[in-house]
Amino acid sequence: MDYQFWVPLLALSAAMVICERNWCLLRDLTKPKPQPFSWSRVQLAWWTVIVLSSFIAILWKGHLVNGVRVYDAPQLWESAVILLGISSLTTLTARTMDATTPTVTLRSDHSENFFLDILSDHNGVSIARFQTVIFNLVFGVWYIYKVGVNLNDNIADINKVMPNIEPNNLVLLGLSSAAYTAMKFTENKEKEKQAAAENGVPEGSAPTTASAIDDLEPAVG
Repeated sequence: MDYQFWVPLLALSAAMVICERNWCLLRDLTKPKPQPFSWSRVQLAWWTVIVLSSFIAILWKGHLVNGVRVYDAPQLWESAVILLGISSLTTLTARTMDATTPTVTLRSDHSENFFLDILSDHNGVSIARFQTVIFNLVFGVWYIYKVGVNLNDNIADINKVMPNIEPNNLVLLGLSSAAYTAMKFTENKEKEKQAAAENGVPEGSAPTTASAIDDLEPAVG
């Protein structure tokens, strides 16, 4: 795979790591410390890095036109735009759900490790989260592989370097994200009941923690 792809991929990934360590870019900021990683944010960062790295690589490497190397920006496939749209919509939906749900904190609301955080709700590993994580991981690795192969093959049409994901596959990714958001709505309701039980208060009146009040950003799980 050409260095024109690996350099921006590693640079953007490093930038994400730096932003995460300094400003908790990928974490749920309203949870008690150590704050857990947020799957919706990780998903959006994952596809942003992949698509943007591909775009930069194509622009950097250029292509030959009548023996002259030209550095034109490629036109994104509709599927790439839909991928970013699915990730953005998942994040927005999660924020909206949390903003309209009473803020409660459970004893389990803390970070275990990256993988357990993105795979788990307050009851443990969730099948809906596991499904959407696996689908996005597989399609992301495939996307990276196809871009690398097409760059090495020096495809004349720069608009075909980034692969076009078939509609059925996009539907699959969209449905997995929809299942995640639907399960998140159920998780929030169950969390309210569990918080009420843990704090010994009537159902529906679970207390709001001071740490959650101080943080103005809604939780994103």
